[in-house]
Amino acid sequence: MRLHDLKPRPGAKHRRKRLGQGESSGHGKTSGRGGKGQSARSGSSIRPGFEGGQMPLFRRIPKRGFSNAMHKINYVEVNLRSLNRFEDGARVDEAALRAVNVAHGRGDGVKILGTGDLTRKLTVVAHAFSTTAREKIEALGGTCEVVVAKASRSI
Repeated sequence: MRLHDLKPRPGAKHRRKRLGQGESSGHGKTSGRGGKGQSARSGSSIRPGFEGGQMPLFRRIPKRGFSNAMHKINYVEVNLRSLNRFEDGARVDEAALRAVNVAHGRGDGVKILGTGDLTRKLTVVAHAFSTTAREKIEALGGTCEVVVAKASRSI
């Protein structure tokens, strides 16, 4: 097979709609723009949400209440079973977790969750711990150190 033999799959290419080619074409006269009015004119564009001068929906609906989403701290979650790859007695922090690609993605801190079993005694430094994760780490003689996470968004 050569480059000149390549062609798109059947049905992948569509013919261009040829507007204004006479009445019998089905796209003649108004060329698919309907009757008269703003949208029939050349160069017309109406912004999304515009309701022809009527008060738009997003302005009619009352805006009340408070959303805590601006102040939420988004954690990168790491399960306890993922910590078994570290040496016994090691100090595990966010940098170490990211180095072995256990904690990946953007977030304001790392939270250790209690899914799975831990087999090593570790000193785990994270921004948050679930109750079961803390219990399992401390049951093996390890320690949990909490670092204060700060929200990445400002008010």
